[in-house]
Amino acid sequence: MPLVDLRLCGVRAGDPVRTSVGLTMTPDHGLEALADVDLVAVPATNRRGHDPAVLAALRAAHARGATLLSVCSGVFVLAEAGVLAGRTVATHWRHAEELAAAFPELRVDADVLFVDEGDLVTSAGTAAGIDACLHLVRREHGAAAANAIARRMVVPPQRDGGQRQFVPQPVPACSEDSLRLVLEWVLEHLDADHSVESLAARALVSPRTFARRFVAETGTTPVRWLTAQRVLRAQHLLEGTDLPVELVARECGFASAPLLRHHFRRAVGVSPSDYRTTFRSRAA
Repeated sequence: MPLVDLRLCGVRAGDPVRTSVGLTMTPDHGLEALADVDLVAVPATNRRGHDPAVLAALRAAHARGATLLSVCSGVFVLAEAGVLAGRTVATHWRHAEELAAAFPELRVDADVLFVDEGDLVTSAGTAAGIDACLHLVRREHGAAAANAIARRMVVPPQRDGGQRQFVPQPVPACSEDSLRLVLEWVLEHLDADHSVESLAARALVSPRTFARRFVAETGTTPVRWLTAQRVLRAQHLLEGTDLPVELVARECGFASAPLLRHHFRRAVGVSPSDYRTTFRSRAA
């Protein structure tokens, strides 16, 4: 596991900060500790009237090259700091309208779990913040590290940032076990051909019912979920084996190496070969 120097920072070191739920946190460091960090995470907080010193420190950290991450209403702090102009951002769906009205220069996506724009990562509610953090670990240190953390936390290792924040209709109780068993089976057989029809048959429901229940349960479509899992498996193989890209594609269920490259680049931002090279150079 990568070693991380974690710092809890506030306006002044040692000055207690009372949270909205009545708990008190005491920062170990002042804002000067942000001068040499790689990532600054801003938690949910008040949506107005932020300390000018905090805003200046965030601007300076971003200008120096640090990645900025916000959780829930923490995006209001980044917006007030002036680092989000022209960017697409996420926040909790309850705050999306207010954020868009207060900062019209932003493109607010009220539906997604998180948005990764490279130097700026914004996320919705608390659980989505965990998803964004795991995504950052995966981006910087690889899928194996992210999955190890997810297992320890007992959370899903990967929820796509584009998944919906909430589901308007509850999942029928009768669908839960059958769908869970199908998903577990698919993960054990990613190299096989899968279709909505074949998965529906395994769940003993019609394709239309299966697709509807799948979206209600996961917030994404069967095809999109399957592609994301295949890309994740490809990351594992690229990190831990020397298999050629053609064999990686076959092991993950992609019909060809070009198809793997297409979906991998869309999801990860680089080609499989470049990902392998970058990951190994970081691990060295």
